[in-house]
Amino acid sequence: MKSLRACILLLLFSVVFITGCAKRGTPDGGAIDTEPPKYVKARPENFTTSFDAKEIRIYFDEYVKVKDPQRQVIISPPMDPRPEITPLGTASKSIRIRINDTLNPNTTYTINFGRSIVDNNEENPLDFFTYAFSTGPYIDSLTVAGNVSDALLKVPDTFVSVMLYEVDSTYNDSVVYNELPRYITNTLDSATTFQLKNLKEGTYQLVGLKDANNNYKFDPGTDKIAFADEYITIPTESVFDLILFREILDDKFVRPQQKADQHIMFGYEGKVHRDSIQINMLTTVPDDFSYRITKDVEKDTLHYWYKPAIPSDTLQFVVQTPRFSDTLLTRIKEMKKDSLTFTFNPTSSIGFDQALKVIPTVPLDSVNESLIRITNRDTVDVSFTGNYDRWKNEYALTFQKEERQAYNFTALPGAFIGFYGKQNDTIKTTFRTQSYSDLGNLTINLQNVRSYPIIVQLTTEKGVVQAEKYSTESSVINFRSVKPGNYFLRVIYDRNENGQWDSGKYLKGRQPEQVVYYPDLMTVRANWDDVYPFNLE
Repeated sequence: MKSLRACILLLLFSVVFITGCAKRGTPDGGAIDTEPPKYVKARPENFTTSFDAKEIRIYFDEYVKVKDPQRQVIISPPMDPRPEITPLGTASKSIRIRINDTLNPNTTYTINFGRSIVDNNEENPLDFFTYAFSTGPYIDSLTVAGNVSDALLKVPDTFVSVMLYEVDSTYNDSVVYNELPRYITNTLDSATTFQLKNLKEGTYQLVGLKDANNNYKFDPGTDKIAFADEYITIPTESVFDLILFREILDDKFVRPQQKADQHIMFGYEGKVHRDSIQINMLTTVPDDFSYRITKDVEKDTLHYWYKPAIPSDTLQFVVQTPRFSDTLLTRIKEMKKDSLTFTFNPTSSIGFDQALKVIPTVPLDSVNESLIRITNRDTVDVSFTGNYDRWKNEYALTFQKEERQAYNFTALPGAFIGFYGKQNDTIKTTFRTQSYSDLGNLTINLQNVRSYPIIVQLTTEKGVVQAEKYSTESSVINFRSVKPGNYFLRVIYDRNENGQWDSGKYLKGRQPEQVVYYPDLMTVRANWDDVYPFNLE
């Protein structure tokens, strides 16, 4: 009996012991691992000189994975083709790098893994692990450091490539379009600072790229660029500031397309101004021929409207700007003519300083303001001033507004006559103003303004302008009746006095117009008058 009891006790003890062992390593069994993997060794060893291997093995103290190597792993100087890094997506205690490029003699190479090396379980990253080697007798050890910012946005892009091009007898400014850099690093996904390591003494051009194609070459159609104003000489203790901007492309028009009957669209690149663009038809036209050009609100597109119809299946145009001239053709087929309809901006609530815009689908030939009426909720007429912008194809009405008021807009038939002779049907819409107490006021006291004129803007986090003031001498800027919310504030030094921010041009060595951001987010509160001092130094 005693032996049976002893067997039962032994069996229970075994079950408890096994159960306790089974719980080890489960999520409930202890603290979550927060330690990154540790580097153990490499073959060839890190910082090897006279390097001639075709394969590198790097070993760690636990199973690791390589995540997002195309973006995270930066090799300097770049290798073409890129090395093959394995394994990807599966766990191993080592990483293999197979070199497929012919390496340059007497050159120090660095492979920066960014945050791509993570442990297998919790994916703790081994931050910015670097493997370096030299094909020559020593490892270059000089460095260059700096910061990256955006010319127009408060927060710069992530994964900005920072590159050095050696300035020697073969150097010219176009190498950024065609050649790989001598050295490269990357700000990766969080930093706005950079450091180029293992550099040799010399003179270089310093360039930053938001490299959309990940090819280490400047593609103006997709990339942002930044550059140092002068060549830099290494060694240096200077810290360099790079300002990213997107270039305005050189003027270029693509083949026009028919949008509707007697309506052609011209897509373009560059910056087209109403006073500088000419589109003339080379195809024979009748004596009563006329045309109109309007700018698309959303796209880089011009709309060419013409009358009367031309009995030809092909139309030929010459397009000219101060920097561009070309002859373009388009095929014509039978299509319906655009109908005359209207939209409004805004559609409901209107600001006290905001104009009511009537936007037709077809350019207007005439506006009869005697057939247009604005009334308040008591049907009392409100006087207004109207202006038709032929380039934007919009009719704007400005008038004095009262708070908490409803306004009715009415346009009787014949108020608007379209380009093709059609008139509007009766148009009606209603819009309202808010109470002043629902809005807030901002006063900005600028200090140490370097020069005038300046453009002062309230923007969203993505840089969309919500309010703007232009000043030629005053340092006190007032924003009245602002919708409550959070805003960024920026000041643009308008050096060419054209009323807008202008980008830079790499080949001309021109930096973008300077933008200075208020350091903190501004909060506009309903029924509050807030005053902010802003030191621009």
